[in-house]
Amino acid sequence: MDALIIKKQFLDKIFSGEKSWELRSSRTHKRGRIALIESGSGTVIGECTLLDCVGPLTGKSYSANVSKHCSFSLFQERMYKNTFAWVLHSPKKYSSPKPYLHPQGAIIWVKLKN
Repeated sequence: MDALIIKKQFLDKIFSGEKSWELRSSRTHKRGRIALIESGSGTVIGECTLLDCVGPLTGKSYSANVSKHCSFSLFQERMYKNTFAWVLHSPKKYSSPKPYLHPQGAIIWVKLKN
């Protein structure tokens, strides 16, 4: 299973249902169930379904969807030249985190061994 690395503050919002878009600088063609890794923790803490990729976002679509991505910075101040929304659905937080071996250089995705 593929696992997406996300910072804790955003994972908390995903699991609470506040956040359904993960903003990234590139498209993804992955779809289906993925694991979620808390950045810097060495653990997989849950999973969700990656439904779609929207973008690149315009200033208007970015502003109109703040409730989905929970990023309140002005679009002009965004950190990406092009911003894409990875649409997440049905998050499930594990009752206990699962350790994994983090490959050197992995920043966005980790391929988990079964």
